[in-house]
Amino acid sequence: MQPARKPTRSFQDLVEIVEILRKECPWDREQSHESLKDLMVEEIYEAIDAIDQKNFPELKKELGDLLLHVVFHAVMADETQSFNMGDVIWGIQEKLIRRHPHVFEQVKVSGTEEVLKNWEQIKMKEGGRKSVLEGVPNQLPGLLRAQRMQEKASGVGFDWGNFEDCWVKVEEELNEFKETIKSQNKEERAKEFGDLIFAMVNAARHLDINSEDALRLTNNKFKSRFQYIEQRVSEQGKQMKELNLQQLDLFWDEAKALEKAGKLNH
Repeated sequence: MQPARKPTRSFQDLVEIVEILRKECPWDREQSHESLKDLMVEEIYEAIDAIDQKNFPELKKELGDLLLHVVFHAVMADETQSFNMGDVIWGIQEKLIRRHPHVFEQVKVSGTEEVLKNWEQIKMKEGGRKSVLEGVPNQLPGLLRAQRMQEKASGVGFDWGNFEDCWVKVEEELNEFKETIKSQNKEERAKEFGDLIFAMVNAARHLDINSEDALRLTNNKFKSRFQYIEQRVSEQGKQMKELNLQQLDLFWDEAKALEKAGKLNH
């Protein structure tokens, strides 16, 4: 049994607490790198949600949860002598210094675009990479992965020059998708629809729009409006299936009006 303990602002104290939990808490002791993967992803999205909501007290808590995962994985790795927290800290410092020669060396850059190009060139030299796309995780959400691959390709010069050229490609892909609708070939439809989405992501990128963020915000907007419809239907003592689409659409318009007036939160 450990003596009573109070929180501090010491990073080392956090590491020590996790080490104690690994020894004395049954749940913590049973965890592995694999068992914590999904929980880590969940914490990342909760932090993103706090950012979207501009909820800084919540963001503070979610960053703490993320930090806990970093420490937890480092402590588990230390137990098997794979690496320790000091190695993690040294590694990220070394990477930041190496990838910012315009800050820590005498390399001159003209702006952000050149910084990003230099960054990609430096990464290509690391670990014998053969493709700039190797650093994009397969596990990323589809829209985000598409955007990251496009950004990587753009960093080495493979990119449309402007939004207008991108939009021509969108229209081209849209026409090809329309043709597959006539064919009744589901597999071909899916391929062409994927091409259309990929082209849309690229066009959005040229307008400095993050497609993953944009869709997440739209999902949140749809959720709040739909839940408003559910509330209004319930107030009438009815169920959704008892009203037709035109009646439900009136509630949808109410939700949009409230949203515009700032009275409906996402």
